[in-house]
Amino acid sequence: MNWFTNILGAGVILAAGFILSGVARKLVRKLLARRNIEPTVADFMSNALHATIMTFVVITALGQMGVDTKTFAAVIAAAGLAIGLALQGGLANFAAGFLIIVFRPFKKGDVIQGAGMEGTVEEVHVFSTTLNTADNKRIIVPNNSLMTGIITNYTANPARRIDIQFLVGTAFPLSSAHKALLDLANADPRVLKDPVPVVVNIKLVEGGTQIELRVWVKTTDGAAVSSDFIAQGRESLTKAGVGGPDRTVYYVERK
Repeated sequence: MNWFTNILGAGVILAAGFILSGVARKLVRKLLARRNIEPTVADFMSNALHATIMTFVVITALGQMGVDTKTFAAVIAAAGLAIGLALQGGLANFAAGFLIIVFRPFKKGDVIQGAGMEGTVEEVHVFSTTLNTADNKRIIVPNNSLMTGIITNYTANPARRIDIQFLVGTAFPLSSAHKALLDLANADPRVLKDPVPVVVNIKLVEGGTQIELRVWVKTTDGAAVSSDFIAQGRESLTKAGVGGPDRTVYYVERK
């Protein structure tokens, strides 16, 4: 009977603790949101609080079942080296999560590339960061993997430059190609006026010259402008009478 009572009590403690930790997490998020705290910070702090409460709840439940929780301290002290080695990955991820919150290399909603992954930041957890990819896959990346590598934040700045390259044949004047592309850029309302659009000559290629159209747009318009200009740029060059390198192959018959 005592054993059954202890098991029941432990179950009640776990259930109550799970509910309490969930309510505490939601409450912290609401309080921080009212104070205009960045969502990334709010999520991290609420998740850390949830993990802390659940740790104490589990220890309390074990005590209710008759497990001498004091022995845990002795076991941990005796096997400190082994436990330290086993937990070093988790501790490193926790520390990296703290650094993400402090230095803010990215925030919730940013599109980033890090640890070989690319996606939109959904949430920074205690040990990992959740990304949603462009094709709607959810990726869980350890915080330490992000902080120990190179992070590219595509949406950190409000504007970005789009570079689109074209080939102009030697038979066509470069000035005509430049004008056609600049007219295209200046006619698009999504292209920013400062810095002004430019066309530069990149390098000589077989049968012509490689040129590049460089325009500045809002970060949110980057992908759409790039896609449109790739198609419209060639059409503009064709209308201006500008073609690419001559790829014609001539065969000479020797008699």
